[in-house]
Amino acid sequence: MMRFVKPLLASVALCTMLPLQAYAELDVIGLKAAIESSVAGNYATLDALYKDIHAHPELAFQEVKTAARLAADLLSNGSAATEKVGKTGLVAIYKNGDGPTVLVRTELDALPTEEKTGLPYASHEKANWNGREVFVAHSCGHDIHMATWVGTAKTLLGLKDQWRGTLMFIAQPAEEVGAGAMAMLREGLFTRFPKPDFGFALHAIGAFAHGTVLYTVGAGSSSADGLYIKFRGVGGHGAVPQATIDPVMMAARFVVDVQSVISREKDPTEFGVVSIGTIQGGTAANIIPDEVVLTGTIRSFKPEVRAKMLAGVARTAKAVAAMSNAPEPMVMITEGIKAVMNDPGVVATAEKVLKAAFGDKLRPIPPVTPSEDYSEFISSGVPSMFFRIGVYEPERVAAAREGEGPQLPGNHSPLFAPVPKPTIETGVEAMTLAVLSVFDQHARENAREK
Repeated sequence: MMRFVKPLLASVALCTMLPLQAYAELDVIGLKAAIESSVAGNYATLDALYKDIHAHPELAFQEVKTAARLAADLLSNGSAATEKVGKTGLVAIYKNGDGPTVLVRTELDALPTEEKTGLPYASHEKANWNGREVFVAHSCGHDIHMATWVGTAKTLLGLKDQWRGTLMFIAQPAEEVGAGAMAMLREGLFTRFPKPDFGFALHAIGAFAHGTVLYTVGAGSSSADGLYIKFRGVGGHGAVPQATIDPVMMAARFVVDVQSVISREKDPTEFGVVSIGTIQGGTAANIIPDEVVLTGTIRSFKPEVRAKMLAGVARTAKAVAAMSNAPEPMVMITEGIKAVMNDPGVVATAEKVLKAAFGDKLRPIPPVTPSEDYSEFISSGVPSMFFRIGVYEPERVAAAREGEGPQLPGNHSPLFAPVPKPTIETGVEAMTLAVLSVFDQHARENAREK
């Protein structure tokens, strides 16, 4: 459904309106002050949005009310907002003259978990998930991302004298199940709408103080592949094992032996993990079953490491079965989420501006091991920067790191509770400056060509 989102006027006018100019002359500090002014003027709206979404979360591909709320809160100033892209996704386009198209993404979905923060705006929502009723909570920070996304839209539209080109704001469904980005792409995201020249996304992350901005060059998160193995044997009485081929023994041997792929075949300096999450088989203590099924996850950063691990996992499963004189096992490895690969050029451009704005609060960090399907946009040809922001009070973070205070709840914990105001403020400032950096870079390159 196509509709035009009702324009909302910023409550505080941006007093700093600088002409497009070279980076060397770009007044980053002045821009940061203008952004802070915009966020201050809009914060009451952003806070209300954040707390409403936090209290009323929706699961993957069920985010109908969440998407509608974002559409209603966007400061579009005439931009067209298209709903139901990838089932429940939202796309808003704002054109402001000739220039590159820049994507800014947020996620919409929450997790099937019970919130235990005790916050006055805590979620008590329930929903149907895989045939059963579950609690629902924003325990990963997507509500922070949505408030930041709207705040960034408001700020960039207020600073439209600073950039030329097209903004593409995407609210993506189903990130938690790794399916939303692909759903949007399959429904023509980059054919129905302009294909972005650059892209940005952020993630609120525990264990870091609010006010900090964290980034990587190259790999930013891991790939995630699903693993399913069925070991087939010959069942029988537990007291007569010689008359059986025991699939429980095969499963147990595999769980141990597959780790040699990690410790002896993979370069120890490269990240790679094989974790078995479920082992299912048997009905009684004194019966050896006919088959046992294992499921797990395989994670890595680099394609060559992934290929070595996948081959090693399959080979180990077959070898374990052969050692037991059992039939060849059924091994299914399902390609899942790709690794997020940050573009060095985009990162370098944004880094200069962010460093000027945040100083030593801008920090490089190693890639993280959880996965993120923003990688699908990157794989579709959008050079991007995916960065992170801290969420907790600096003193609590310092105490936890020094062992002088409790460890802070991380993402996906039922106790995950970011401090909203400084986290959202940092997110809007960092995202706005990052977007402006690539607009400025493009303008400088055009000026040199002329």
